[in-house]
Amino acid sequence: MMVEKFLDEQNEQFQKLLKKSTHAGWMAQTTGEKKWAEEAGKASSEFSLFYANQDRYNQVKSYLQDPEITLEQRRQLEILEYGMKENQLDKETIEEMSSMSSELNYLFNTYLPEVNGKKLSANDIRNILLNSTDSKERERAWKASKEVGQVVSQKLLALVKKRNEAARKLGYDNYYEMSFANQELDLEEVFSMFENLVEQSDSTFRKLKSELDNELAKKFGVKAEELRPWHYVDPFFQEAPANEQTNLDQYFKGQNLEKLTADTFDSMDMPIEGLYASSDLNPREGKNPTAFCMDMNREGDIRVLCNNLDNTYWMGTMLHEFGHAAYNKYVNRDLPYLLRSFAHILTTEAIAMLFGKMTENREWLSKFLKVDDGKLDVLMPSLEEHEQLKMLISARWIITFVFFERKLYENPDQDLNALWWETVENIQLLHPPEDRTNPDWAAKIHFTLAPVYYQNYLLGELTAAQLYQHIKNNVSDEFFSLKVGAFIRDEFLAPGATYQWNEKIEKVTGEPLNPDHFIKAYCHYEKVNN
Repeated sequence: MMVEKFLDEQNEQFQKLLKKSTHAGWMAQTTGEKKWAEEAGKASSEFSLFYANQDRYNQVKSYLQDPEITLEQRRQLEILEYGMKENQLDKETIEEMSSMSSELNYLFNTYLPEVNGKKLSANDIRNILLNSTDSKERERAWKASKEVGQVVSQKLLALVKKRNEAARKLGYDNYYEMSFANQELDLEEVFSMFENLVEQSDSTFRKLKSELDNELAKKFGVKAEELRPWHYVDPFFQEAPANEQTNLDQYFKGQNLEKLTADTFDSMDMPIEGLYASSDLNPREGKNPTAFCMDMNREGDIRVLCNNLDNTYWMGTMLHEFGHAAYNKYVNRDLPYLLRSFAHILTTEAIAMLFGKMTENREWLSKFLKVDDGKLDVLMPSLEEHEQLKMLISARWIITFVFFERKLYENPDQDLNALWWETVENIQLLHPPEDRTNPDWAAKIHFTLAPVYYQNYLLGELTAAQLYQHIKNNVSDEFFSLKVGAFIRDEFLAPGATYQWNEKIEKVTGEPLNPDHFIKAYCHYEKVNN
């Protein structure tokens, strides 16, 4: 059959391009060398040119009209079509966007801000914001974390405009709208879901945030209304600070994070430790400070980059990244190459998030960290409240980013620095710094490296909440068990990209994505005060 031969050719070409692209990408992120950043840019261009081929695109559209094709063939053609739609551009535009993006990525990977003559890494800044009680030192560190925004903002805005220009050539209003369409996401549906989450969580978030602010005000010797973004533990207020009752760092001191991660996945018969040898898990200069997982070839070479320290943050990060890795590892290898991946970014985020939050889960703490029941009885009420605050802070941060990013692409010439702080103030309830004229938003690498990606983090959290509830209610009350491992592996991971993401969620949990599970788990104040 003609379509089968055509798809065999596409799978073969895609495989070659992917291997070249991931190799250059991995080297760029782990060495910080400019030549690899350039190689990664070239490989990315070649990928885009594969998708840009007009004859191929027309053939894909033509085969999709054929009522005789199988479901598996249709899905491969749809995946090709979504990739191709946004690449029906001339070679110059594709190469220009790719080299602009590589240059920005290089600036992010190599820029180290200086405070009092000392260069600070991302871990140094995190350490100050985590531990320092000196407001002035915190302010300096926070401002240092934003300096890269000034370095990249003009180049980033040029790239945003270039992306918009490309999207308009293809008949879209802007790049944001185009990206949603090609990620099989309904823009208005997702935004209405997120607005509803802000509304449903509002009274709970305000109460919990106010309690947090009172604690911080006391800690730093200021009034609650005098708190500024540098009084929180993360430069973008993405996470909740652990207090004395919820800071588990003492339990991780001296622990082997690699062994704990391996034990977690082994308990579910989903071993991952074979991936350690080719991963890059310890901190050193020149590598990307941001953790990630990369599937190098869809044949088992899966690598994780971390900068591990023996604390809660990096334990959670290891579980999160190896959640991604397990997904890649346990996709059915007999599937065609194009389907040998996750169903959607949000489904791999869901699995990563499900595991990443286990550092505050009673069953995990007892089974793997061997914390005794008496201690857990004391710890758990505070940890559960902290988990709720953490999830709401994270959801609010994601919504802030997503709402701002849409407006960035709708009008990149507006006063973005003021818009950023207005959005932060309204959704995250933070008091902005006195000076709102700096491009602080641009310090977040995702605007450059992963445009129109962030919504998938929250959609992933909603999916994780739904999957976890389904497992607890219908599969097993014990999560770290062979039964749950088999369910996740066989039902969620193995089918790869065979089904559209929401169809997959419905097949696995019995209903399409429903935010009510997240709302029930995290959005009610009574939950933490009963």
